[in-house]
Amino acid sequence: MTNSTMTNPALNVLLDDVVSTVTTVDQTINQLMAVKSALLATASRIADDEPFDSVDSREMAQRAVATELGAALRVSDRTIEAHMGAAARLVELFPATAASFGAGRISQAHVRVIMDAGEQIEDAEKRARFEAIVVARAEAESPNRLRPFAKQVAEKFRERSFTERHREARERRATWVKGCDDGMAELVVYGPSVIIHGMHDRATQMAFAVKRANAKAAKAAGGSAPEETADDFADERTLNQLRVDLLADLVLTGVPTGHETEDGLLGEIRAHVDITVPVLTLTDADELASPAHLEGVGPVDPATARILTGNVAGFDRILTDPVSGMVLGVDRYRPSAEMRRYLRARDRRCRFPGCRLVARLCDDDHTIDHALGGATALTNLADFCRRHHVTKHNTPWQVRQLGGGVLEWTSPTGRIYIDRPPGIATHVTFDDVEDRMPVKAPF
Repeated sequence: MTNSTMTNPALNVLLDDVVSTVTTVDQTINQLMAVKSALLATASRIADDEPFDSVDSREMAQRAVATELGAALRVSDRTIEAHMGAAARLVELFPATAASFGAGRISQAHVRVIMDAGEQIEDAEKRARFEAIVVARAEAESPNRLRPFAKQVAEKFRERSFTERHREARERRATWVKGCDDGMAELVVYGPSVIIHGMHDRATQMAFAVKRANAKAAKAAGGSAPEETADDFADERTLNQLRVDLLADLVLTGVPTGHETEDGLLGEIRAHVDITVPVLTLTDADELASPAHLEGVGPVDPATARILTGNVAGFDRILTDPVSGMVLGVDRYRPSAEMRRYLRARDRRCRFPGCRLVARLCDDDHTIDHALGGATALTNLADFCRRHHVTKHNTPWQVRQLGGGVLEWTSPTGRIYIDRPPGIATHVTFDDVEDRMPVKAPF
């Protein structure tokens, strides 16, 4: 069924005007935020130009300017001073980002993502190369999609290897408790991302299993004796509540079994995590190997990648263009649904513009409906999350395949949005990829 509101001509014209106006307003807001950022950078330079000799005096100059602005804006001077520092770093270290921000092509959220990833690059020339790649992507993607891409690109320009930095970070693993109101508290766990996400995923799987078991028991109790009713098995807990209850049960009553070796915990992971591991990472020395990539999160150290690879029952082998990173094909040592594995490798997330739900949680959709003669072929398939799958079929949104996995979405008001598969490319633009004939990967 098509939404009648979206097909009403008068309302569609009104919607078109609303979208155009909101887009213009958003661009104007971005430009105004950029002007404010530039003024804060100017304020920081004014403080730096004060003729003070000592570092303490320079800090006092920054504080004096920050307090002046804070009083005028009714904002904490500490907050203003932090914003002044960030604005000064943006102008000094990321001029291309500042220019795109000033033109209203990217938002402040995009700027934060770029700076968070790029500030770790010490060399100015390498940082400029990073910025050129990431700003182009930022102007076409949402901040949440940009974040993992920016992290991957930045990793290529870091001075210290990921393995070295991860080894130091592991030494800081810890837990701490933060008290909250109403008799509650937070338990914070800081550790390797694969283990933390594995813990969360396993708790989620267990929560769904508990829900299903209790629902099945409740259904069976519907026709049982009066002393055992469906209400006895009803489970009204939310997924978050179940995760907390299950983790508490495991920690308080379980017996740790994963400490036979230093990396025993990794061998105990039975959760579902998606990791892309370059083949040379499995053979090169840690200091030379490229990091693996935990889907939706970021880099993973080579040692962890090797342990996880050695403990899985099967894994996908992805053949890629050695220059562009374009996915050329997928194989697996243990045969399964090749087309589905290919789509997971190519799409990696929902293909609706701006959505980042991982592909393994998405539906395999026929671009041209199978009922209308659409072929079950890679050129007619793409991964959509359930929300956007339903949107495609029940609203005037339309999508067509342009080849190479590139999708062209047309909105109800006729606007065109191009969504390109991320694959595993991080160092070239999509224009570069499209202009280059695929070559056989040395795998």
